[in-house]
Amino acid sequence: MLGPHSVVRAAIIAIAVACAACTVPGGRGPPASPPASGANRPVITVGSFNFPESVLLAHLYADALAGRGYPVRVLPDLGTRELVDPALMAGLIQLVPEYTGSALEFVSLGHIRATASVAATARSLARAMAKRGLVTGRPAAGQDGNAIVVTAATAARYQLHTISDLAPVARRLVFGGPPECPERAYCMPGLRLAYGLRFREFVPLDAGGPLTRQALAGGDISVALLFTSDPSIRARHLVVLADDRGLQPAENIIPVLRRATAARYPGLLAALDAVSARLSTATLTSLDAQVQLDGRAPRAVAWDWLRAEGLVAARQGVP
Repeated sequence: MLGPHSVVRAAIIAIAVACAACTVPGGRGPPASPPASGANRPVITVGSFNFPESVLLAHLYADALAGRGYPVRVLPDLGTRELVDPALMAGLIQLVPEYTGSALEFVSLGHIRATASVAATARSLARAMAKRGLVTGRPAAGQDGNAIVVTAATAARYQLHTISDLAPVARRLVFGGPPECPERAYCMPGLRLAYGLRFREFVPLDAGGPLTRQALAGGDISVALLFTSDPSIRARHLVVLADDRGLQPAENIIPVLRRATAARYPGLLAALDAVSARLSTATLTSLDAQVQLDGRAPRAVAWDWLRAEGLVAARQGVP
């Protein structure tokens, strides 16, 4: 297990390596170089977690800022919170799109319980982040929480409709999800505490990505943790088991940034909030489908949506 200082060192090394691949919005986006008025301003580096939706969200917020003339770049696929959080705290990145409930659980070390209330969870997160020199924007209506998913065949075989229905058969089933799942309160520990579930085996895969979906479709796992906005759930006719004991909290999309960055750039929070205000769960799922099912680049999907919403000038970018 890495200690705090080791995690920070790992973050520094990872970001130093990844910076060769830092993307500045360009191509199907705003000009790669910021306007002359921002030439001497520090670049705002937007980081993302290591799954497609987070990369997409990083581009949505970054491109909206770039469209308003802020100097910005994207550093995608950094890893889990254990890597991204210390990078943000150390100032290696300045902005991260987050999920309210999971972020609150993480930064409070589990001492503050997130709930299904959007407003209460967002307020608690804002207070917790303020103590760390960070500020949050307004939460988007769009949410993406944990979903416990099975195939239609498994649901029919064991008469599964809710997570509680797994209790009699869990010891016969293999559960798959992100490698960090055994330590996350809303994953395996929560399933044990809230539902008494102990699976035959846990298989570490990816964060709701292709490995997990392939393992579920191929029968290598019987139960998977995916995300509620995952377009493949509907496309593959998967069954989301109802969270009948209310384990999962509100997971609204919310930008988190360093207080110093917000202070340095007046209007920055307002620009971020303008994106969040238009981001519903249905919109998020539709954008995810373009990336995950249609194979489009996250930056291109983000830029087209921002133009359609009038959040960047239509004349910007390359048709």
